[in-house]
Amino acid sequence: MNLSPLNRRRLANFRGNRRGWWSFWIFLVLFIVTLGAEFITNDRPILVSYNGEMLFPAFVDYPESTFGGFLATTNYRDPFIADEIAAKGWALWPPVRFSYATVDGFVSFSGANPPSWMLTRDVLCQRYPQGSADPECNPGNYHYLGTDDRGRDVLARLIYGFRISVLFGFILTIISSVVGVVAGAVQGYFGGWVDLIAQRLIEIWTSVPALYLLLIISSVIAPSFWVLLGILLLFSWVSLVGIVRAEFLRARNFEYVTAARALGVSNRMIMWRHLLPNAMVATLTFMPFILSGSVATLTSLDFLGFGLPPGSPSLGELLAQGKNNLQAPWLGLTGFFTIAIMMTLLVFIGEAVRDAFDPRKTFR
Repeated sequence: MNLSPLNRRRLANFRGNRRGWWSFWIFLVLFIVTLGAEFITNDRPILVSYNGEMLFPAFVDYPESTFGGFLATTNYRDPFIADEIAAKGWALWPPVRFSYATVDGFVSFSGANPPSWMLTRDVLCQRYPQGSADPECNPGNYHYLGTDDRGRDVLARLIYGFRISVLFGFILTIISSVVGVVAGAVQGYFGGWVDLIAQRLIEIWTSVPALYLLLIISSVIAPSFWVLLGILLLFSWVSLVGIVRAEFLRARNFEYVTAARALGVSNRMIMWRHLLPNAMVATLTFMPFILSGSVATLTSLDFLGFGLPPGSPSLGELLAQGKNNLQAPWLGLTGFFTIAIMMTLLVFIGEAVRDAFDPRKTFR
């Protein structure tokens, strides 16, 4: 790939920030791994060979009649189904045989259960009886980070929750950046009454207590992924308006812009080709910080109970579980360290991006 000298210098500056460079790769690996969460932690086999036929339960819902039952859905952890598959074929399971909503019926529901590594081998072997869907002492039954107070695997909810949080943050960051860049570009380029009226409207809008309004709307409208995304988008787009507006105000009277306007180039083409690249430097610098703020906002709403629907895997809900179960410190510690590590990686990446686009910064 051929890069211009300017982009090569930016890439060198980004790599020169070793903390941000390694944070980028660690975060990228974590994100890619969680994208395939169904292959890591799932209550369905990834692949099943039954009567010479290859089935893919992780992606296709097969009725129980496929395996000799009579129900509309198949519980692959059921002893009957497990024995039937073992007798007429084989099954390839993920490392953790629990999904984020799977309730382990063999553990106590009186409270959160500790991680399996904190239990003795006798307890683990007695938990799952002989002939069950999971043979006794099978590591596939282990809860490596314990269970919550409903018997759901914490590791599974952590992996799925991490994926939802990052995807939510990415989508919100991209959409809000596009809206903010367009609004700031129109204000900065045309100026005058357009800029004056738009600035007063933005000042009025930003004076609204966003958190209180979010709580009110979330309590009235049934929460979901896209509803929360739309509500947060109402306030997140203004974060880039001031930066882009300042760049367009500064560059709109430059000589090359004036020359392009004199040659009859349209305003849209001038904004897109001549002014936007300069504004994108500041935009890309702030995007990692907007991403971390989006993830933190979703986590806060989930912690307060105004976020994703009940039962959804969420880092904020995991923190709430830790607050409600102080006798189970592994819940709170898991949520705390996960969020702390995620935010730290994103901040370090943001610092590296800022150094990459800083013309005064040079790493040897």
